[in-house]
Amino acid sequence: MKLTQFNFELPEELLAEYPSEHRDESRLMVLNRKDKTIEHKQFKDLIDYFDEGDVMVLNNSKVFPARLFGNKEKTGARIEVFLLRELSEEQRLWDVLVDPARKIRIGNKLYFGEDQKLVAEVIDNTTSRGRTLRFLYDGSYEEFRKKLKELGETPLPKYIKREVEANDKERYQTIYAKHEGSVAAPTAGLHFSKHLLKRLEIKGVKKAEVTLHIGLGTFDSVEVEDITKHKMDSEKIEIKEDAVEIINYALKRKQRICAVGTTAMRALESSVSTNSTLNPYKGWTNKYIHPPYKFSIANCMITNFHTPKSTLLMMISAFADHDFVMKAYKEAIKEGYQFYSYGDAMLII
Repeated sequence: MKLTQFNFELPEELLAEYPSEHRDESRLMVLNRKDKTIEHKQFKDLIDYFDEGDVMVLNNSKVFPARLFGNKEKTGARIEVFLLRELSEEQRLWDVLVDPARKIRIGNKLYFGEDQKLVAEVIDNTTSRGRTLRFLYDGSYEEFRKKLKELGETPLPKYIKREVEANDKERYQTIYAKHEGSVAAPTAGLHFSKHLLKRLEIKGVKKAEVTLHIGLGTFDSVEVEDITKHKMDSEKIEIKEDAVEIINYALKRKQRICAVGTTAMRALESSVSTNSTLNPYKGWTNKYIHPPYKFSIANCMITNFHTPKSTLLMMISAFADHDFVMKAYKEAIKEGYQFYSYGDAMLII
């Protein structure tokens, strides 16, 4: 398939700047792959599509406050630093993006915080992801991480032009987030409230947690017309034995296994055995899913509405049929669904 097949016109007013007032009251579009039907619901109606023994696969990665603002030595110019990936705990090396990038050179020092006790030195600016910084900080590693958290800001996506508000710290995080490591939220999971999870539990729907720490590569637009030539950034994942047991048992019984979000789906598809069951795994994945693709584990998924030309839209198209997905997106635009991170949700069964 070609890149142009994943392009569409998206009105700017449909980009969600704020989350819905209550997590589980965002809108939900339900796509039935077999019948090719589209329904319009509220997210909390999700419960009607699941029965005892079905499984929700949740990505329990936690967003860390990855956006820092510092000042360049001598000039005092304000520089935004976006922490992407920790390269070395011992040496305190990080891959980062800096903005404005043109002002930063190897050897430059950046100062953070009012007391300016956190200092970073640029040691490389030729990495594919931007720059490499070495943080200079007198104190233990735990104190250093505490300082980063104290100075960091919730990394709302760039399309949200407003300032970060107090509410964002809680709302740009799933209620089941546990393991810190993502620079963006697994957004499909933002719609789950404690109440909805409890109702699902009472109904007998199982919960299996996986971890995929999201990097910005997940959201990269594809730039090549031949979509097979695109390369995904590697992201860290962990699938533990307890989740494997729950999922494989449901697979054997032909229950519904629902990947909550594209990241949960990518984690599952990154560790499939030769007999199409799930294996435990800890390591990295650069799994890139695009049509045509045969899914092995999940047979339904929850996702948000994605950007044109994104790998996320390609995965949805592989799962639910490209023409059907594009028809659904057309209807979503007509019906005023909200798109992107704080937007509405889609259930594909």
